[in-house]
Formats: sequence, C-alpha cells, structure tokens
Amino acid sequence: MLEIIYQDDYFVAVNKPAGMLVHRSWLDKHETQFVMQTLRDQIGQHVFPLHRLDRPTSGVLVFGLSSEIASKTMPMFAEHQMVKTYLALVRGWIEEGGRLDYPLKVELDKIADKFATQDKEPQSAVTDYQPLAKVELPLSTGRFPTSRYALVELKPLTGRKHQLRRHLKHLKHPIVGDTSHGDGKHNRLFRDNFDCHRLMLHAARLEFEHPFTGVQLCLEAKLDETWHRLVTEFGWQHAFEQDEY
Repeated sequence: MLEIIYQDDYFVAVNKPAGMLVHRSWLDKHETQFVMQTLRDQIGQHVFPLHRLDRPTSGVLVFGLSSEIASKTMPMFAEHQMVKTYLALVRGWIEEGGRLDYPLKVELDKIADKFATQDKEPQSAVTDYQPLAKVELPLSTGRFPTSRYALVELKPLTGRKHQLRRHLKHLKHPIVGDTSHGDGKHNRLFRDNFDCHRLMLHAARLEFEHPFTGVQLCLEAKLDETWHRLVTEFGWQHAFEQDEY
C-alpha cells in the first residue's frame, strides 16, 4: 500500500519507498513490485508518470490521471517550472551553502544505451545546496578515529541523470548509501553500525503551479523509518522544527 500524499481530478502523488522501481523495466526482469502498477491497483485507474525518481531514492512522485493530462503537464517538469527540494546525508561537513554549476556528461546505460553516441558534449547541470546539520561519530573508516557527516538540503535547477549523486561526488561529499557514485567504506559503516541499507537521498518537497486550476501546490513526503532513526541518533531534530519532513 503506497502512501498517497495528494490527489485531485488531475493528479495523484505518492511518497515513493526507497528501492522501488517506478515501472516495469526489462533491465530488472526479476522485480515484481512497481509504483505504477501498485498505485493503479490501489486507486482503480491507470496512472501516467510525469517525472522520474531513481530506484534507490524515496519521496514525492507525481502521476497524471490520463494521457492527455500527462502530455500537457510533462513539459512543465522537462522545463523545470517547479521547485524540487531534496534531503541528503553526506560524508564530511559542508560548512556553508552554495551553487554548483558543473556540467555532466550523459551517463549511458551499458545495455540500454549500447548503440548510443558516446562522445556527446557535457550538459549544463546546476544544484543549490545548503547544510542543515552535522555530526562527528566515534567510528573510523581507516585514516581517522572519527567520521564526519552532514545533513544537506539540495535544490536541483536542472534535471540530469543522477545529477545530485554526481554533483555531491564532485564536491567530495558523496551521499551515504550511494553504491555507484559513493564511498564504499562509509556505506559499510552505516550498514554495520546503523542497519542502514539504502541511499540516503529523499525527494522531500515539490512546488509548482497547478496547470489546470492555477493553485500553487506544495507536495511534501515524510521521511521513512531509516531516516527518522538516524535523525534521532544524530540529534538532528532541530533541523526539522519548521518543516514537515
């Protein structure tokens, strides 16, 4: 059963669980649970995805309730006429906020993009980031007796594949639990000490003007149990006092 965070005559939005695919893919033939099919069965009608979230990412995911609604709304997502806010738990301390304007090469899939052009120019990619909290743990990953981590708010201004994960890697602050762009030692520390087996990236909020009613929407997805456990463990509750994460 998916948590529905918004529904009207045009859209339905859910809080996507980490690790769940949005729809069937021949790249993951063995999977049996998908957001699209689960939501369709739950509300009794077909749904049409308006944007994507990577499989390991949790949070706000919006669907249109007809193909016509989807075709009218998808350009809004493609042209970034909305504000997306993510939360990430990253290695190291980020002391002040900033904007990273760092173009990214198209990330091709080994199978799906087998015949795609390999030498495309890097695409513009921009992310705003703001530190919210930090912690130093008495746990070592090798060189130092302690390990530092930070809670960061991220606002992508473009929508490149794995943009946030790749941008945080570029900043030398990879996201905890990222198995493709992260740091294995820190991922292991969180698995072994905190029973954390997920990518710590959450699409917390999505704000946009409803294209059919003109109402300003602010869709929010609450944190899951793993997030809540770590926030409590690290004493980060103060970072959430004004938000409904």
